[in-house]
Amino acid sequence: MISMNVACKVQVQPERIEFVDALRGFALFGLLMVHAAEAFGVGLSRGTDDPWGQAIFFLFGSKAFAIFALLFGFSFATIMANQRARGVDFTGRFAWRLFLLLAIGFVHSLLYSPEILRLLAFLGLLLIPLDRVRSNYALMVIAGLFFLQIPLLIQWLLAHLGNAFAASEPYYTSSGLWDVFRNGSLGELISANLIEGNLVKWSINWSFGRVSEIAGLFAVGVVIQRTGFFANLAKNRGIALALVLIAGTIFAILEFIVKPMVPGSPSGAEFAIGPFTERAILFQWIGISGIAAQIGLLALLWNSPVQWLVGLFKGPGRMTLTLYVAHSVIAVPILYQFGLGMAEVWNTQQRVLFAIAFFGLQILFAHWWYARYRYGMLEWTWRAATLNDWKVPLRKHPQPT
Repeated sequence: MISMNVACKVQVQPERIEFVDALRGFALFGLLMVHAAEAFGVGLSRGTDDPWGQAIFFLFGSKAFAIFALLFGFSFATIMANQRARGVDFTGRFAWRLFLLLAIGFVHSLLYSPEILRLLAFLGLLLIPLDRVRSNYALMVIAGLFFLQIPLLIQWLLAHLGNAFAASEPYYTSSGLWDVFRNGSLGELISANLIEGNLVKWSINWSFGRVSEIAGLFAVGVVIQRTGFFANLAKNRGIALALVLIAGTIFAILEFIVKPMVPGSPSGAEFAIGPFTERAILFQWIGISGIAAQIGLLALLWNSPVQWLVGLFKGPGRMTLTLYVAHSVIAVPILYQFGLGMAEVWNTQQRVLFAIAFFGLQILFAHWWYARYRYGMLEWTWRAATLNDWKVPLRKHPQPT
């Protein structure tokens, strides 16, 4: 494997790594499964304690979004390296690209406030100074500091010292947003998502340490791109097997041995910040070890006779922005009360099976689309707006004028 610091000097090859597309598509599928289990937010008000919900959260909870964050850092480093090889400083243009993603996420959040685009776009600004760190070892130290969850530990210490605000129950637990999801009209939903939805979104991501975790995953994603780790992983079964065994062992220890030993935090007047913080940090490490094992397993399958199975995710992985937004555009009117209200009719199994069928249609659509076009619909719009060039070719074979 290329050493971490020497790899910084290697010219990045512009060829697309299809295995990364498959990983991104797999993460998109995982997000859809989690959202289906939660009935796209409606289920948050009553939990998903049935076996189907438990299985979905075991496989994808705290994991699908983490793969997205990791690949967000990877994609950023790929863009910057390719532009740097051409002698272009893409920093300002990338900041504009993040602003555009933030705008897309804001519009999307008016329909579905738990969406992740705003969070990735806002925290993505951290990637710009991280790109200035040329030592991969230093980047890994920075990632480790983020994974320590220092902000949560400071909050825990302040609560222990008697600070009432630090010791208080997270904001999202007392929000009425879930009732709007369940009973509100479309106008009430948009109005609630405009302000309350953003407050709840940041409360959840701060309370569970996802802000620091995403920042750490960004840094790791940059290092993975610089070292060519995914390209090597996609070709080397030994690396993939080692990743599965090591990460899988750590995941099993944390999930089945450590997790039952960490008490849950009660809610309401008996809320305790200590156990809550402990579980938040534990879930982070369960998620990180879990995605490492999943990535290794997918790499093993990629190097096997069933590569086609992992390859099914490649098409959706190339148009995740379009398909991710399509998830809520289709599902929210079906599940929410202002539409068909099926969240109160379908159980978790039915919602998950519907989501699997829906994703199957998206696989077929992506295959059809990329036989004709270079980019997904939102991907093309985002790219053209980033470059301020609306003549970016969309069709693979433009019709003669």
